[in-house]
Amino acid sequence: MESLTSRMQAVQSPIIPVVGELIKNSPGTISLGQGVVYYNPPPEAREFLPKFFAEPTNNLYKSVEGILPLLTALAGKLQAFNNIEINEENCIVVTAGSNMGFMNAILAITNPGDEIILNTPYYFNHEMAIAMAGCRAVLVATDENYHLRKEAIAQAITPKTRAVVTISPNNPTGVVYSQAALRQVNQICSDRGIYHISDEAYEYFTYNGVKHVSPGAFGNSSKYTISLFSLSKAYGFASWRIGYMVIPKHLFVAIKKVQDTILICPPVISQYAALGALQAKEEYLKSNIGAIAQVRQLVLDSLNRLQGLCSITPANGAFYFFLKVNAQMDAFELVKRLIQEHKVAVIPGTTFGMGDGCYLRVAYGALQKETAKEGIERLVQGLETIVRS
Repeated sequence: MESLTSRMQAVQSPIIPVVGELIKNSPGTISLGQGVVYYNPPPEAREFLPKFFAEPTNNLYKSVEGILPLLTALAGKLQAFNNIEINEENCIVVTAGSNMGFMNAILAITNPGDEIILNTPYYFNHEMAIAMAGCRAVLVATDENYHLRKEAIAQAITPKTRAVVTISPNNPTGVVYSQAALRQVNQICSDRGIYHISDEAYEYFTYNGVKHVSPGAFGNSSKYTISLFSLSKAYGFASWRIGYMVIPKHLFVAIKKVQDTILICPPVISQYAALGALQAKEEYLKSNIGAIAQVRQLVLDSLNRLQGLCSITPANGAFYFFLKVNAQMDAFELVKRLIQEHKVAVIPGTTFGMGDGCYLRVAYGALQKETAKEGIERLVQGLETIVRS
């Protein structure tokens, strides 16, 4: 019925369930689609659960921003790994995943009709959240290697702009932005009185000696930098739904209003598990990310056989490669054929805002070596067969 239409009609359908349905209808498909890791949370996460059950009031609502022991542990992690000091100018809010942190931020800093700058290719859930809030995503193209173009970002700012969003290490490209580039974005935002929303869900996933940089660590950035983090990736916490944000203190009341309305408080049992996870031995991250690094090299070696058919941009972060297929094809149709004819799934670039060519995101974090090898072989053979036919 026409009277039942809503703002959600303007929001793109989430691609992961769409591709998931295609996979379900093609048994035996290996997925190089969803951005998750193959490994489980550390044993310390499970070992903390009895502490949750031992407290008789844990069935009740807790603080909107998170339980104090977890906030304290996160402050220590932020200081040690990100060089972000929690002080009187900023604070931490625990969220049900970093996607929720992004939605919190957008609702807290905008009015309907405001603009948020996304660098393309963008993360599709960011674009969806902006549309849901009644705002407009202003798209700024990255360069040929998917790095930021600071002049283009500056030129895209209007009186309606409320924030610039960066993702580093990047989803979907895997590119890690340099400290210089992120400082430039921070400076632009500071000069123009807007926010820099820094999504750092893949902060631990860097390779070849490349280091992650947190814009929230730059001097005098507390007033305009919103930093988003997640346990979903590095700690195998996808379904536990724990992320966190570091925000300027002046946004705290607004963020609490949003979170209290949508969530009330992050799931307390998951917060206990997160508290345990943060106490995992260093070897946990080192060995698991090291294994993904080996899969990454295997995937890259195989993809390099597609030179001429695809353009493969070097990427030293996350667990993605973003391919440009050198053919005039619809990306989603290509994805469907790869699933139906070659039993391998990837994500079309159109869902990341790349409609001016045929792009594919290849995710390699969810698979161990042998399965990844088989999956990438199917992808290479499938692309060779389909594109050359």
